[in-house]
Amino acid sequence: MSGPQESTSFAALRGQLQEAAATFAGGPDALEGILLGMVDDVDRAVREPLEIFPVCHHSPASALAMARRLREKQPKVVYLELCEDMAPLLTELRNCRLPVAVQAFAGDIDGFPQEWAPLSVVAPITEASAEYQAIAYALDTPGVELVLVDRSSDHVFQWDSRGEHAPEDRAGAEQPEGTEAALHGEAVGVEIGDLRPRFAELEEHLLRHGKVRHWSEWWHQYVEVPLGGSAADHDTYRQVMFLIGSLFRRLAPGDGTRVRVDEDRERYMWTRMREHLAATGTDPEDCLYVCGAFHAASRVEEFGVHGASGTFTISPRTATTWQYGLIPSSHAAIEAQFGLAAGSVSIAATEWAKSLKRTRVKPYRLDGQAGTRKSAKKAVAAAPAVPAPPAAAGDRLSGFLRRPPVLDALDEAELLGWSVDIVRAARRNGYLASTADAIAVFETSILLAGMRDRAKPTPYDFQDAAVTCIEKDSVPGRRDVRRLVDIMMGGDRIGQVGYEALPPLARDVYDRLEPLGLKLQQRGVQRALLDMTSRPELEACSDVLWMLRRLMPHGAARPIMGERRLGERSIQESWDLAVGTHQRALIELGYEGVSLEQVLEQRLRRDAYGPQATTADVLAAVEDTLLYLRGRRLADELGTHALRVLAAERSVDGAPEVLRRARALLAYYRTHEPALPGWIESFVKTGYAHYCTLLPTAFRDEDATVGQVAAMLGFLFSMESLALSLGCDRAQLELAVAQCHPEDPEKTALLWAAQVQLGTLSRSELRSRCAALLDNPLVVPAYPRYLSGFVHALGPVPGLADVVVEAVSNAFGRLPDAVLLPWLPLLITTLRSGAADLAPLLIREAGRIFPGRLEALDAWVPPWRMPQTSPSAAKPVADVRRGVALLTAHPAACDAMAELLGCDDGWARPEAPARPGAALLAAHPGACDAVAVLLGCDGGWAAASGPSPAGAALTTRHPATAGALESLLATT
Repeated sequence: MSGPQESTSFAALRGQLQEAAATFAGGPDALEGILLGMVDDVDRAVREPLEIFPVCHHSPASALAMARRLREKQPKVVYLELCEDMAPLLTELRNCRLPVAVQAFAGDIDGFPQEWAPLSVVAPITEASAEYQAIAYALDTPGVELVLVDRSSDHVFQWDSRGEHAPEDRAGAEQPEGTEAALHGEAVGVEIGDLRPRFAELEEHLLRHGKVRHWSEWWHQYVEVPLGGSAADHDTYRQVMFLIGSLFRRLAPGDGTRVRVDEDRERYMWTRMREHLAATGTDPEDCLYVCGAFHAASRVEEFGVHGASGTFTISPRTATTWQYGLIPSSHAAIEAQFGLAAGSVSIAATEWAKSLKRTRVKPYRLDGQAGTRKSAKKAVAAAPAVPAPPAAAGDRLSGFLRRPPVLDALDEAELLGWSVDIVRAARRNGYLASTADAIAVFETSILLAGMRDRAKPTPYDFQDAAVTCIEKDSVPGRRDVRRLVDIMMGGDRIGQVGYEALPPLARDVYDRLEPLGLKLQQRGVQRALLDMTSRPELEACSDVLWMLRRLMPHGAARPIMGERRLGERSIQESWDLAVGTHQRALIELGYEGVSLEQVLEQRLRRDAYGPQATTADVLAAVEDTLLYLRGRRLADELGTHALRVLAAERSVDGAPEVLRRARALLAYYRTHEPALPGWIESFVKTGYAHYCTLLPTAFRDEDATVGQVAAMLGFLFSMESLALSLGCDRAQLELAVAQCHPEDPEKTALLWAAQVQLGTLSRSELRSRCAALLDNPLVVPAYPRYLSGFVHALGPVPGLADVVVEAVSNAFGRLPDAVLLPWLPLLITTLRSGAADLAPLLIREAGRIFPGRLEALDAWVPPWRMPQTSPSAAKPVADVRRGVALLTAHPAACDAMAELLGCDDGWARPEAPARPGAALLAAHPGACDAVAVLLGCDGGWAAASGPSPAGAALTTRHPATAGALESLLATT
């Protein structure tokens, strides 16, 4: 790029660099080419008619120089290195509290691999950045146009390989921890003015010889401090930044993909700028191009307004639909995403504030910007651009590079204030710090600065001194001293997106939760108390909170009291809400729909119709539909889809979850609907036939666990009555069980339980088999696995609880300690890992069988050892005249009852005791005649005189009837 086009402005500098290269390298070689090439890059960028303003990302020196240049030049067009499709969002920055990030989001992608979804691109903006100064100037100055010229968000993923911008790929980066560092999620960051050497050896060399620990400290010491003062004018600033960008560019490693992407971005930006100049007819002298110093020293053919045209074609965007919004950012999130040292952005913000006071430069701020004072001055139209000088600025690099470093005088008051503040903060966080530690930090900071050839301690020197003097060997609290210094220097400022800049969904959420009376946009946890009995309008807030709990990350809405289950609704609830802390997640919900109900329905459909969705997943979606949306339409649709998914499954992995959710849904519909929906009936029929078919295979399959097989049996046995009423055949289940031949002890015990439930195996036979297992010494080591199978069988066959208790008791009673103790740990671990949810049923049955007092245990006989009585054995007939002696012994009570009932006949004293029923037969002879006809007795009444015992009327009137009744009673 040199030759005829190069100017003589930097001739002296070229001569000096040639002499230096010859001295150090012993002659012309690659070093001379690199040094002279850097001067050529600076010369070319300085002579460009369209003024290029190189910046570094979140650099106070760049922001200060930008504010100065904008007030001096007053450009009419500002070209900014930022994704061109993000332009409509920049006006919403005035409704936010910085730092925030401009985000492009795509949930449904078309043209990219599906595993990349969702796609997200963010560009964080802080007040101490040159980009914000340019944006504020362009938006609040009438007649000024802001044009974004960088590649679109779609091209970011078209050109970049996945994961290129991941912070873990940054060598030497110190990553902060905490939720604030994750505010950007997994978004790809747009690096505006990224100045960090990509040559690892170069960065290591700079850090070692600069006597610093990381790149952020080197930049602060050797770039920020020299360029941030009043000594560096505009031309010097530009040439130094051009030189640094050229150095890092020429020493970049040979990563073909990264270099190609960088050059394509530069071609893209210059193509867009030339298109805009041609379309508007704007004079390049009235424009300002703000870009990173790395791209400012570009060597592509398309560089400049007079560069090559038609050599680069911008590829079309994919069919992916992008959505745009603002999300909260923080200093920690910026440091984590761009590989900066922890606390460097906070220190930069502090330096920005100090530079404004020192230089009295008035920065640009958007009118109405949250956190700033309102300006009383009205916007003034842009003044005409200052006429450019006839020639480019002269060589300022030679003087700047020869100039000795500016030694700032020690500001003892500032350093002393830092020392006192850090000791005070350390005390609050559990450190045993004292005034002596403050003095030690003060002196150590000066000592470290002197060892590093600095006249004034930097915040990084002070941080190292504080760690050395205060932290010592332990951290008593949650924060270490390094983090305390970061907080003291400004802390991790977290931005907030204003209500007007939120998407419709987020504003709808805030509006619907307004009856709670909380400031939900503030960060932190707030307690919400909902009493739906006294305030029925809070039921709508409860619905919103439960949907937020379902859709947003854990902690955004956490219920403390109250729950929501099928058929149950709480009348009082208590919530811990941190919606402001998770504002980014709420904003990204707004990219998926305009209301929570719409987003929830979309997600439920996506979960149910996904390629990896199982029957349990679809039933879970049905349950969530009933819980949160209360709609039959979507529930019936997803339930019908569950039938198809169940019929297509060939494994039993999800059987336990299917059983649990199917029971819950069936119970809900039975209690809350007049009739079962058609899909649930079809699901029971399909599931009954499906699990009957898979049952023999599952018993033989080694991959199928005993819990899964038990869940299959639980579905078959618990749904059997409904399935049979719907037309299923029980013979199918009997045949399936008959075809099962397991080899595993657990499944064998489970099969025996199923046979007992079907009636093909009696309880006595089951007890005999258990006793045979204990009698066989070869089987005793595997007996705990049989018990595990029996415990799992309590799910489908809960009536076997007494048999399981008997099996466990027999093992403990019969086996000697030498055999029992070795497999006792195996029994406990097996039951705990495989049947923890069924153990309470077993314990409850044991509590019912065993005595409740210790002294009764010696005389206690187990029920299974008591003599069995035949159920057909005749039971003694109780005396029907019980209570007659009580009446005769206390006639007063009988008299009182008779008086109460209006009976005044008095006591009757028969000569012979009357048998019960005699008066009834004599009073109602028709009934006696009917019984006689029924028994085939046609004899008449026999004459009798005098009182007769009970049944005498029947005996005397129908003797044959009496005989037949006696014979019938004898046989029964």
